[in-house]
Amino acid sequence: MAQQNTTPNQAEPSAVGEYAIECRGVTKRFGTVVANDGVDLTVRYGEILALLGENGSGKTTLMNMLSGIYHPDSGSIRIAGKEAVINSPEDSMALGIGMIYQHFKLVDVFTAMDNIALGTPGRRLPARELRTKVEGICKGVGLTIDPAKRIYEMSVSEKQTVEILKVLYRGQKILILDEPTAVLTPQETDKLFAILRRMREQGCAVIIITHKLGEVLDISDRVTILRRGKYIDTVNTAETDEQQLTELMVGRPVSLEIDRPEQGELNSILKAVDLTIRKPDGAIAVDDVSFEVRTGEILGVAGIAGSGQKELCEAIAGLYPAEKGAVLYRKENLIGKNPREISRLGVHLGFVPEDRLGMGLVASMGMVGNMMLKTYDAPKGPFIDTAPAREQAEELVDKLSIVTPSVDTPVRLMSGGNVQKVLLGREIVSKPSVLITAYPVRGLDINSSYTVYDLLNEQKKDNVAVVYVGEDLDVLMELSDRIMVLCHGKITGIVDARTATKDQIARLMVGGKEEA
Repeated sequence: MAQQNTTPNQAEPSAVGEYAIECRGVTKRFGTVVANDGVDLTVRYGEILALLGENGSGKTTLMNMLSGIYHPDSGSIRIAGKEAVINSPEDSMALGIGMIYQHFKLVDVFTAMDNIALGTPGRRLPARELRTKVEGICKGVGLTIDPAKRIYEMSVSEKQTVEILKVLYRGQKILILDEPTAVLTPQETDKLFAILRRMREQGCAVIIITHKLGEVLDISDRVTILRRGKYIDTVNTAETDEQQLTELMVGRPVSLEIDRPEQGELNSILKAVDLTIRKPDGAIAVDDVSFEVRTGEILGVAGIAGSGQKELCEAIAGLYPAEKGAVLYRKENLIGKNPREISRLGVHLGFVPEDRLGMGLVASMGMVGNMMLKTYDAPKGPFIDTAPAREQAEELVDKLSIVTPSVDTPVRLMSGGNVQKVLLGREIVSKPSVLITAYPVRGLDINSSYTVYDLLNEQKKDNVAVVYVGEDLDVLMELSDRIMVLCHGKITGIVDARTATKDQIARLMVGGKEEA
């Protein structure tokens, strides 16, 4: 498809049931890598289409061509029945397409109203007219937002509401959402889905990318599956199930059962006592919490994003200061010590942070270099012996089926699932007695996620104490032995995962009290 220096006119929305988007034979290459290989995709007005595929299957690349980030090397795209050339995000917006990314594109110090109007072509409306229009849109689709509230004061779901309002304010009738529920509570997810259904009723076309198959079956009308850059199939949601969708994504039968081995020795090994942690801005992140972690079990941690999970994990690992309280490994207080000091005390602590390529791995280094970050100490001679780290890296490639050209290839060139396997594998080969994992499957496909669950269960069988911070309540309930729930930095309950209900945990996540 030849590029043209034209700006498309605003697409005229068609009737419900007619095609909003038609991609035919779309191909995109990055050097020798074929990200999309002759992909077909259609979505109609008045429809919600789920787009599924493993990490690296080409979903985001395809959506980035619709949003004007990339341009296809070949193939055609039709919007509202007309051939379209999308050379920029401006072209995409003019065609009525709005994309909401997993990481929001908002200006934190601006109000919701300012962000909604920002970047809109034409004259900005006076504040009173703008507010009236925004409130009218909210009423039409069932959204609730304070237009004068600043972004940095908002919860994750409120920020997502602003992103949706930006799309509707511009009159865009095609909405693309990339992992929209990744950090939402079940209540917030239900609210989002109610909004999407209302938009569908009003004739919008919605594409949702998610790895959560339960949500796919709940919200979508059809499902399109990609695998290794190729189009595999499109199925009606009412005629499929999780097992079939998984097999279409992976290309072979996959068990969807999460094993929960019997608990091990259950000896207390790590205790937090009256622990209080503040954020850099002075707000309390963790508020006087006390709990214990036991060998041979998985302690799940649930909570709305920003409830103190990140600060708690980093403080235990020696990466974040605590204002008061203690973290006792057996009888040794870890607070005030850095990771190197903790290691030299003989404390075998493994930590898998949520920031994989920031706090976890060095993006520009290969597996060998990143393995050495965990074990490196000043050499006695002028040379560094990389052989042990190289041997460990090659063993991990075989054991975890890590896809990489070599163990020296920079990890930033790997897919998200492979990066996570490297990070988790590195911690496991260090033979920890306590393993802390923060959102280890966030953004991972179903196959990679189950690999992670299996690895954590292997650690439990070896009597390692595992802390699993997760966002999917179904997984937390299947994988964990106990679940500790945080809300605004406080523990609202610690429940038995075998007997707890999803509603019970959801109530605790928003501040409800644990029932006797």
